[in-house]
Amino acid sequence: MSLEKLLTDKRLKTHTATPVEIADLRAVVDRDLQDARLSGLSPDRGFAIAYNAALQVAQMLVLCAGYRVAAVSGHHVITFQAAESIVGSSVSRLMAYFDICRRKRNHVDYDGTGIATDTETTELIAKTEEFLLLAEDWIAANHSKFKKSLHSL
Repeated sequence: MSLEKLLTDKRLKTHTATPVEIADLRAVVDRDLQDARLSGLSPDRGFAIAYNAALQVAQMLVLCAGYRVAAVSGHHVITFQAAESIVGSSVSRLMAYFDICRRKRNHVDYDGTGIATDTETTELIAKTEEFLLLAEDWIAANHSKFKKSLHSL
C-alpha cells in the first residue's frame, strides 16, 4: 500500500524522529535478537521475540522516513506495508515472509503452545538480521543523521 494511501486513511501520520528514538529502537532490536537465542527458551517465545525485533526494524524505517504508524487496529501490518513502500521492492520478499510470521506470532501469543518450531525461530532470527542490514544500509544512504555510529557497533 502506498504511503499516500496510508496517510489518507489516517493509518500513518507525519512524524519528526530524533536520533534518540532510533537509537532506542536499535537497542530493542539488539536485545530481542539476543533474547530470541536464549537456550531454554521455548520456540514459541523465541519466535515471538524475534518477530518483535523484525517489527522494530520496520518501525525504524518508518520513523527515519518521517512517519509513524497511527494507533489503529492492524498496526503491525501497516508498519510492514509502510516499510516496504519506503524502501521499495528490495524488501518485498522479506515483507511477505514477515506477514506469514505475523500470523503465526498471533497464534503463539493468543491460541496455545507448541506452535513454532526451533527451525522456524532460527529462520526468523536470520531473516530479521538480513532485514536489519538492509535497513541500516537504507538509513545510511537516505537519512545519514540516523546512521548507526561506529561506537554503537
